[in-house]
This record gives sequence, C-alpha cells and structure tokens, in this order.
Amino acid sequence: MKKAFSCVWLALVLLMMYVPILILAFYSFTDANIVGGHISSGSVANYATLFKNEELRKMIGGTVALALGSALIATILATLGAIGAHYSKRTPKAILDAANQIPVVNADVVTGFSICVLLIILLGIGKDTYVPLVIGHVVLCTPFVYLSIKPKLKQLDNNLYEAALDLGATPAQALFKVVLPQLIPGILSGFMLAVTLSLDDYFITTYTKPSTFNTISTYVENAVRSGRTEVKTALWALSTVIFLLVVTIVVIMNVISFRQKEKKRNEKTA
Repeated sequence: MKKAFSCVWLALVLLMMYVPILILAFYSFTDANIVGGHISSGSVANYATLFKNEELRKMIGGTVALALGSALIATILATLGAIGAHYSKRTPKAILDAANQIPVVNADVVTGFSICVLLIILLGIGKDTYVPLVIGHVVLCTPFVYLSIKPKLKQLDNNLYEAALDLGATPAQALFKVVLPQLIPGILSGFMLAVTLSLDDYFITTYTKPSTFNTISTYVENAVRSGRTEVKTALWALSTVIFLLVVTIVVIMNVISFRQKEKKRNEKTA
C-alpha cells in the first residue's frame, strides 16, 4: 500500500508540473487567442511570428547573451570561491559558507532593490548601462554554482593534490590538471543552473535593467499588460521551444553520465 500510495503521489506531482506546460504547448500550435479559447484550426503562425518578429529576436538574443555571460562569470567566481573555502581553515570556511547561503534564502526582490540602491543611487552607476544588470545576475547565480561544486570537492581525494606536488607539479599545475578535472561535472551542473536562473529572473532584472532592454520575463509582463495578442501567443511558442531545449539537454547529460558510469564499471570489472 505504501508503495502504491508513493507511486500515485509521484504521478500527481508530475501531472501538476507538466500538464500546464503541455497544454500551453498544445495551444501554441493553434489559432486560439487565449488558453482555453475557441480553436478553429491548427496553426504554426505563432512560431512564424516568433522567428520573423525582429523585436522578439532581439529580446531573445539579449536574454541568452545575458544568461550565458552572467553564468560564465558566476561559474568562475563560484569555482574559485569553493576551492578557496575547501582548502581554508575552519573559521574562514564557515564564514564563506554562511555568506554564500544568504543570497540563496534571500528574496529576489530584496536582492534586486539592494543592488539598485547600492550601484545606481549610492555609487551613481547609470541605469542606462548594463553593469548593474550583469552584477545583479552574477550575485543571483554565484551562490547556486558554489553549492553545486561543494559536494564534488568533498568527494575529492586530497591525497591526489599532495601527490602531484610531491611529483614536481607547481600548485597551479596541480590545480588545473588534478583538481579542476574532477570538478567538471559540478561546474557544468552549476553553469546550467546559473543559465536557467538568469533566464527566469524577473525582479532583479526589473530593478537593474536599462529602459531599452528586456529579458523574456520582463517582456512577457509588458506584453500581457499591453494586451498585444499576437506577441502574447508567440510567447507560447517560445515557452514550448525553451521546454523542448531543456528536455533535450537533460536527456543528453543523463545519457553521457550513464555511459561514463558504465565505462567505469566495465573498467573495474575488467
């Protein structure tokens, strides 16, 4: 009974998560103006609008560029911070871990408003620049990348680093040739998580972005408020494309991870 109840509960949770996305994907291939509205026929007009509309293309390109750039900076900072904290003494390590947890549990609206006050109001960095926006997204993403790398560091055999030093490697060589290669799965996972967080963020972007720049989240809000039906339905298509890309990336990463585990298992048994 417990197993059956667990399966039913899991099925309900999955339905709650994915049925709304599948409904949105279904309506993206119709001529309906609203979800649940009248459907006359199937249509790919939303996808045509998505790729033909220059405003939408610029918005998507800017969002992706911001996500990749801020995720790259956050990954570099988090990797350096995680390695530094791992090899630090107990007190500095505890301070770094505690400081990293604050942005994770803090509300995005508080983080966005704080960055706006510090950079734009107090330091006078113009909101018409991208500096506050990039810094805001880096602040948002870095703690999560840090948390993705920490478990890999705990699994790391410290004797390998010391052995590399004993064999004549410099600290830099030991870091890049021994430590970092073993952290790659955590670094990649953190980078992908950072990209997702940046793409999804609304509050920090709203407080720090230039007036002429929009990400997907802020553009959706403006489109809904203005009642632009053609743009709003094209965003259904965009949501479907993003969902399919995420599913494809997750499947590929899982297949690669499974093959690596099988390869290691075969090497052990050989």
